[in-house]
Amino acid sequence: MAIHRIRISKDKSELVQSLVDFNGGVGPFQTYADVVTFAATLGAKYNKRIPLNIISKEPAPISLEIFVSRGYDTVIKLLAIAETNDPNILSLHDLQAEEKRVQIFEEYANGGLEQLQEDLKGIVDYSEHLLLLLNLERFPKNDSEEEFDLTRFL
Repeated sequence: MAIHRIRISKDKSELVQSLVDFNGGVGPFQTYADVVTFAATLGAKYNKRIPLNIISKEPAPISLEIFVSRGYDTVIKLLAIAETNDPNILSLHDLQAEEKRVQIFEEYANGGLEQLQEDLKGIVDYSEHLLLLLNLERFPKNDSEEEFDLTRFL
């Protein structure tokens, strides 16, 4: 049984590398698996599932075992079951089900990375901007609150 690998699209490889904190980088994530998992959940949030075209050589495809060891296999399974509404997708003995889970995860990650490319365009400090995005999700702005209007002082 071959161990599956999570692949990254070549057009997103530079972004993934810049989001990781090693080799001189100052990104907010420790590993490529962290970046890809975050991107997959972002892709699911925005319902962006984009098939991969050309596969990146650097970073190389990441072993599924790394995702399992970090506890991200739960995210992979949740995205698969949410996408297919088929409990058989969670089968541990069905190779086609595992391939489908990996494909769904990769496509959501690719969509999330595309969203990140748009959101981070022109941004110098990715960590600060991602923190602001996460805070907006955690504490959504209430439209019923009146903003302080400085124009009355002019």
